[in-house]
Parts: sequence; C-alpha cells; structure tokens
Amino acid sequence: MKLRILVLINAAAVAITLAAVNYYFQHSLYYVAITFFVTIITSFLVFYYLIEKYVYSKIKLIYKLIHNLKLGRDLRDALGEHVSADPINDVETEVKEWAKEKKTEIDDLRKQEKFRRDFLSNISHEFKTPLFAIQGYIEALQDDDFEDKDMAKQFLAKASKNVDRLSYLIKDLDEISKLELHDQVLVEVTDDGVGIEEKYLPRLFERFFRTDTSRSRQIGGSGLGLAIVKHIIEAHEQTINVRSTEGLGSTFGFTLQLSKQTLHLPNIPNLKT
Repeated sequence: MKLRILVLINAAAVAITLAAVNYYFQHSLYYVAITFFVTIITSFLVFYYLIEKYVYSKIKLIYKLIHNLKLGRDLRDALGEHVSADPINDVETEVKEWAKEKKTEIDDLRKQEKFRRDFLSNISHEFKTPLFAIQGYIEALQDDDFEDKDMAKQFLAKASKNVDRLSYLIKDLDEISKLELHDQVLVEVTDDGVGIEEKYLPRLFERFFRTDTSRSRQIGGSGLGLAIVKHIIEAHEQTINVRSTEGLGSTFGFTLQLSKQTLHLPNIPNLKT
C-alpha cells in the first residue's frame, strides 16, 4: 500500500470520528461537513509529514540498503539508483528473499566446511601411507646388521614407488588448486584415429558437413553431431575448437564456466577410438 493511501485512510478515520461526535452534539450537517473536510485535510498533512519523516524515510533507507547489497556495487552503478515506489510492501519481500539467499549461502558454507574436513582427513591418510612405508624401508637400510644387497634393492625399489605415489598426490593437488585460482575449465577429448585434413577444419562444425562422404555413408550418421555440440557450447557462452593431425588423431576442446558451488571436479578419462 502506498504512503498517500495509507495516510488518507487514517485521516479519513479521524475525520469520520470527529464528524460523528460533532453531529451528536450539534445535529447540524453543515458543521459535520465542515468538521469532516477540515479534519481530513489537517490530519492528512500532519500524518503524512510525521510518517514520512520518522517512519517512511527509515523504511526507504532500509529498503535501499538491502536492494543495493543484493545487486552489488557494479550492477547498481550500471542500472542507476533505484528506490521502490512502495517500499513498505517491497521491503518485506526483499528481506524474505535476502534471508533465503543468506540461508542458502550459510548451508553452502557448511557443506564446504564438511568437505574441507573430509578432504584434509583423506589427504592426511593418503600422505601417511607412503611416508610411513618410505620411513620403514630407510630405517631398515640404515640398520648396521643389514647386509642383504638383493633385499636392499627391493627396499629401494619399493621406496621409489612410494616416492612416485607422493609425487602423483602433489601433482593432483596442484591441478585442483589450478582449477579453483580460474573461472573456467578446459575439457579436451582426444582420439587416435585417422585425423582430419587441415583444409577441412574450418568447416568441421557446419551442419551436414562430412570430410569423407563415401566413408560417412558406410558408417552412417546425419552430419549434425558437431554442429549440435557447437550450438550447445555457444548457448552457454563458451567456445569449442579442434586440433588434428592426419594419421595421429584429433583433439576437441571446449570451455565450461565453473559453478560457484563446485567443490571438486572428477577425473575425466582419456577416450580412445
């Protein structure tokens, strides 16, 4: 409800009350009408001033702060300052929506905290296993009574394998950190087929285009697969490209926008034809 309508309703209620009291004592419609119009005008002006200054302005300020916080500074500057014409009702909606968003953010933070604890526990376990194995083999080799050269070679080989395991773990952690510090992830699908001639690459994503029409008829297909993939990727405002060498195979790569709630990405296997 707009402020003027709200004030007018209150002013009318006061005016009707005073007019009824006046009619009870004087029994004159003339004085009742004068009392009603004078009271409603005076009450409207007084109520409007008081509510606007001490109540409505504060509600507008709260609404404006919430609205700006929800939009963010950059988007707010782009759209310009905006204040609702009916903030009394809108502020309730804004607060409910904002509270819902904050609750969702808190739930996400709790999930991320649980993931962090699980991740630290798992990575600690993964590091302890090879470290303890390497420590055991080294301590055995450092024993003054240990003189079996064949056994020493076996211990060294096993220690080397555990060192490699640690290297793989560190490499995986480094890959995860790289995927998180970026906003996009690059996905590549590689085959070891016959490859594609360079002259065909610019037209590869055209509808119904085939590099070898005679072979394509034998294999089947509509020639629309890559065109559909290109449209889907571009619909997400991302890009797709292809690299190919005849006799070695082809690599198709496309980018994807990482979700804000993405915690980790699964390993993507290499596809072989």
